[in-house]
Amino acid sequence: MLALFKKYQSVIAYIFFGGVTTLVNIGVFAGLDAIHWNYQLANVIAWFLSVLVAYLTNKVWVFSSHYTTIKAFIIEFFEFYFFRALTLIIDVVIMYIGISLLNWNAILVKVIDNVIVIVVNYIFSKWYIFKTVKK
Repeated sequence: MLALFKKYQSVIAYIFFGGVTTLVNIGVFAGLDAIHWNYQLANVIAWFLSVLVAYLTNKVWVFSSHYTTIKAFIIEFFEFYFFRALTLIIDVVIMYIGISLLNWNAILVKVIDNVIVIVVNYIFSKWYIFKTVKK
Protein backbone atom coordinates (compact mmCIF):
# COMPACT_ATOMS: atom_id res chain seq x y z
CA MET A 1 0.00 0.00 0.00
CA LEU A 2 2.81 2.41 0.87
CA ALA A 3 4.58 1.60 -2.39
CA LEU A 4 1.40 2.37 -4.30
CA PHE A 5 1.04 5.69 -2.46
CA LYS A 6 4.66 6.60 -3.20
CA LYS A 7 4.19 5.72 -6.86
CA TYR A 8 1.20 8.05 -7.22
CA GLN A 9 2.12 10.62 -4.56
CA SER A 10 2.50 13.52 -7.00
CA VAL A 11 -0.81 12.68 -8.69
CA ILE A 12 -2.61 12.47 -5.32
CA ALA A 13 -1.05 15.76 -4.18
CA TYR A 14 -1.91 17.37 -7.53
CA ILE A 15 -5.53 16.28 -7.22
CA PHE A 16 -5.76 17.61 -3.64
CA PHE A 17 -4.09 20.96 -4.34
CA GLY A 18 -5.82 21.15 -7.70
CA GLY A 19 -9.05 20.95 -5.71
CA VAL A 20 -7.88 23.82 -3.50
CA THR A 21 -6.90 25.85 -6.56
CA THR A 22 -10.21 25.03 -8.24
CA LEU A 23 -12.13 26.19 -5.17
CA VAL A 24 -10.20 29.48 -5.27
CA ASN A 25 -10.87 29.82 -9.00
CA ILE A 26 -14.57 29.01 -8.88
CA GLY A 27 -15.08 30.87 -5.57
CA VAL A 28 -13.55 34.11 -6.84
CA PHE A 29 -15.41 33.78 -10.14
CA ALA A 30 -18.73 33.05 -8.42
CA GLY A 31 -18.26 35.97 -6.04
CA LEU A 32 -17.56 38.39 -8.86
CA ASP A 33 -20.37 36.89 -10.96
CA ALA A 34 -22.77 37.38 -8.03
CA ILE A 35 -22.06 41.11 -8.07
CA HIS A 36 -22.56 41.15 -11.84
CA TRP A 37 -19.01 41.68 -13.04
CA ASN A 38 -18.31 40.93 -16.69
CA TYR A 39 -17.72 37.17 -16.77
CA GLN A 40 -14.47 37.41 -18.76
CA LEU A 41 -12.97 39.97 -16.36
CA ALA A 42 -14.10 37.87 -13.39
CA ASN A 43 -12.57 34.84 -15.08
CA VAL A 44 -9.16 36.52 -15.54
CA ILE A 45 -9.08 37.77 -11.93
CA ALA A 46 -10.03 34.29 -10.69
CA TRP A 47 -7.33 32.84 -12.96
CA PHE A 48 -4.62 35.16 -11.64
CA LEU A 49 -5.35 34.38 -7.99
CA SER A 50 -5.72 30.64 -8.54
CA VAL A 51 -2.49 30.46 -10.56
CA LEU A 52 -0.63 32.08 -7.69
CA VAL A 53 -2.03 29.45 -5.29
CA ALA A 54 -1.26 26.71 -7.83
CA TYR A 55 2.35 27.83 -8.28
CA LEU A 56 3.08 27.80 -4.57
CA THR A 57 1.38 24.48 -3.87
CA ASN A 58 2.69 22.73 -7.00
CA LYS A 59 6.22 23.91 -6.37
CA VAL A 60 6.40 22.89 -2.74
CA TRP A 61 4.05 19.94 -2.23
CA VAL A 62 3.26 18.39 -5.60
CA PHE A 63 6.50 18.38 -7.56
CA SER A 64 8.95 19.21 -4.74
CA SER A 65 10.81 21.61 -6.97
CA HIS A 66 13.99 23.03 -5.53
CA TYR A 67 15.96 25.71 -7.28
CA THR A 68 19.54 26.60 -6.40
CA THR A 69 19.73 30.10 -7.83
CA ILE A 70 17.52 33.14 -8.21
CA LYS A 71 17.83 32.74 -11.97
CA ALA A 72 16.45 29.17 -11.74
CA PHE A 73 13.54 30.43 -9.62
CA ILE A 74 12.73 33.20 -12.10
CA ILE A 75 12.85 30.81 -15.05
CA GLU A 76 10.60 28.29 -13.28
CA PHE A 77 8.15 31.03 -12.22
CA PHE A 78 7.87 32.47 -15.73
CA GLU A 79 7.57 29.02 -17.30
CA PHE A 80 4.73 28.27 -14.90
CA TYR A 81 2.88 31.49 -15.76
CA PHE A 82 3.60 31.05 -19.48
CA PHE A 83 2.04 27.57 -19.60
CA ARG A 84 -0.84 28.69 -17.38
CA ALA A 85 -1.40 31.59 -19.80
CA LEU A 86 -1.76 29.01 -22.57
CA THR A 87 -4.48 27.27 -20.61
CA LEU A 88 -6.05 30.66 -19.86
CA ILE A 89 -6.65 30.90 -23.61
CA ILE A 90 -8.45 27.54 -23.46
CA ASP A 91 -10.32 28.81 -20.40
CA VAL A 92 -11.47 32.02 -22.10
CA VAL A 93 -12.61 30.16 -25.23
CA ILE A 94 -14.61 27.60 -23.22
CA MET A 95 -16.22 30.37 -21.17
CA TYR A 96 -17.10 32.33 -24.30
CA ILE A 97 -18.63 29.31 -26.05
CA GLY A 98 -20.53 28.14 -22.97
CA ILE A 99 -21.82 31.50 -21.79
CA SER A 100 -22.00 33.80 -24.81
CA LEU A 101 -22.84 31.31 -27.55
CA LEU A 102 -24.71 28.53 -25.74
CA ASN A 103 -26.22 30.68 -22.94
CA TRP A 104 -25.39 28.07 -20.29
CA ASN A 105 -25.16 28.87 -16.60
CA ALA A 106 -21.85 30.64 -15.88
CA ILE A 107 -20.96 28.53 -12.83
CA LEU A 108 -21.70 25.27 -14.68
CA VAL A 109 -19.47 26.36 -17.57
CA LYS A 110 -16.74 27.36 -15.09
CA VAL A 111 -16.83 23.91 -13.46
CA ILE A 112 -16.64 22.10 -16.82
CA ASP A 113 -13.90 24.48 -17.90
CA ASN A 114 -11.88 23.78 -14.75
CA VAL A 115 -11.90 20.01 -15.33
CA ILE A 116 -10.38 20.44 -18.78
CA VAL A 117 -7.88 23.08 -17.67
CA ILE A 118 -6.71 21.02 -14.67
CA VAL A 119 -5.80 18.08 -16.88
CA VAL A 120 -3.88 20.25 -19.34
CA ASN A 121 -2.13 22.11 -16.49
CA TYR A 122 -0.99 18.82 -14.95
CA ILE A 123 0.57 17.75 -18.23
CA PHE A 124 2.39 21.07 -18.61
CA SER A 125 3.58 21.01 -14.98
CA LYS A 126 4.73 17.40 -15.02
CA TRP A 127 6.44 17.40 -18.42
CA TYR A 128 7.71 20.95 -18.83
CA ILE A 129 7.79 23.13 -15.73
CA PHE A 130 8.73 20.97 -12.75
CA LYS A 131 10.41 18.17 -14.67
CA THR A 132 13.12 16.32 -12.84
CA VAL A 133 16.49 16.06 -14.48
CA LYS A 134 17.70 12.48 -14.68
CA LYS A 135 21.31 11.90 -13.77
